[in-house]
This record gives sequence, structure tokens and C-alpha cells, in this order.
Amino acid sequence: MHETFMQRALEIARQSLDDPGALPYGSVVVKDGKIIGEGLNKALAKSDPTSHCEVEAIREACAKLGTTNLAGCDLYTTAEPCVMCASVMYLTGISRVYYACAATDTAPFMTRMAALDPKWRRPMPFIEIQSQVALPTDQRRMPASRLMVSEAKALLDEYAEKVGA
Repeated sequence: MHETFMQRALEIARQSLDDPGALPYGSVVVKDGKIIGEGLNKALAKSDPTSHCEVEAIREACAKLGTTNLAGCDLYTTAEPCVMCASVMYLTGISRVYYACAATDTAPFMTRMAALDPKWRRPMPFIEIQSQVALPTDQRRMPASRLMVSEAKALLDEYAEKVGA
């Protein structure tokens, strides 16, 4: 059964061959043995760096179920999820991920594509992004400053009161 779902993820990824701007990465979200979300990476086509196949499949699954809680769902994807996609999986409660290519398998492909097209060039390699995200905010290479903390906290309290929490 696992191979059936991974095969569908591969079929989705294969659509990139005929879909200009799509990238060869596909995913499916499965609940109770049924596919409830599918995604194709359209980051370049949409000029949207969040349009990875895993995120697209999760968006569709959440919309179909009317919830952001995907506990009990599995995700099948053609490549090891990046930190953004893994974060979204944790945020939604995906129970398990199955993937084909590891990051080390896709790195040569990414290098080849970056040499052909500047749209593929990243300001920072994925592996470095992963290490930066793992650091506390104040230790990351990207400077971060807190502003208007009390106003933001007041808004959170106001919202919670309004909804009866």
C-alpha cells in the first residue's frame, strides 16, 4: 500500500515535465487509506517560496477536512522535506512521513538547475537554512529585533476575551 501512495506522489511530480514552472516534486496526504490532499511544487511558477509540494498537499487536505489538525494522516513525498515543510507537518500533526530522495540525492540536481537558471539560485543552501532555523532567534545570522511587545500582547488578550477563551 505504501508503494501505491508513493507512486501517486511520483506521478504528480512527473506532471512538472508538462507544466511550465512546476518543479519535479510531488506529495500526497493520506488518511484512513485514502488520499485527501495532493501537491506539486509550484514555487517558481507562482513566485511563491512556500509552494512546495508538501505544503500544497497539506493545504488541500486541510481545506477538504475543514481543519488544520491532520493527526492520523501520513504524508508521502518524492524528496526529503525541507525545514519549512517539516515545520508545517509538525504544526498540522502529520503522524508519519515517507520520502524517496534524501537531501543528499537532490543536492546535485539543485546545483545543476542553479547553473542553468538564476531563479534556482538560493541566498543560502537548504542545509545551512536548517542549521540557522535550529538556533534560537537571537543567535541566527539574520538580525532580529522585538518591537511593540505590550501592544501585541494586548491584542492577543483582546482576541482571547472576544472568543471567550
